[in-house]
Amino acid sequence: MNVFRLVGDISHLLAIIILLLKIWKTRSCAGISGKSQVLFCLVYITRYLDLFTNFISVYNSAMKTVFIACSLGTLYLIYFKFKATYDSNHDTFRAEFLVVPVAGLSFLVNHDFTPLEILWTFSIYLESVAILPQLFLVSKTGEAESITSHYLFALGMYRALYILNWVYRFYTEGFFDLIAIVAGCVQTVLYCDFFYLYVTKVLKGKNLTLPA
Repeated sequence: MNVFRLVGDISHLLAIIILLLKIWKTRSCAGISGKSQVLFCLVYITRYLDLFTNFISVYNSAMKTVFIACSLGTLYLIYFKFKATYDSNHDTFRAEFLVVPVAGLSFLVNHDFTPLEILWTFSIYLESVAILPQLFLVSKTGEAESITSHYLFALGMYRALYILNWVYRFYTEGFFDLIAIVAGCVQTVLYCDFFYLYVTKVLKGKNLTLPA
């Protein structure tokens, strides 16, 4: 494992912890897209099914378990414990418009036409667009709390660092996974505007508000 992947994993884990702490401490899931969290949970479950069939390392298994557990915990907080604070009126992105095309694409473009490989491919494609309901929610409300902005920034950095991980692995190992790289680049591009607003506003102590 190289430093880019390690720091990327830490950034990913940090994003999830920030989100959980935000919801738990404020006793509210306002400003959080439940639909994005459902999609991310679907990503983790379909990607990490090999947890039961393919042991790579203790670190790998532990991270997979933590991501699945935290994702399920987040859904519990949003849809059950703090359901009254969930902003369903603004969380209106049609998630099926993401899931159905992604499912179809995973059957058409994959490395190997086997159940686990198709599900892994599905998770890669879905992760690249799973943040869209959250970004859509922010665009509808016009702003995001600082802690929500930190969550989105850490999540975006995770993908950006994974691009560096792929570049490093290509030059040191000859590793090249076109599906993962293209999907990762798409996901990172979706964060570009947010990165700019985060640096120019949130880091200066201002709330993240979208231009009118």
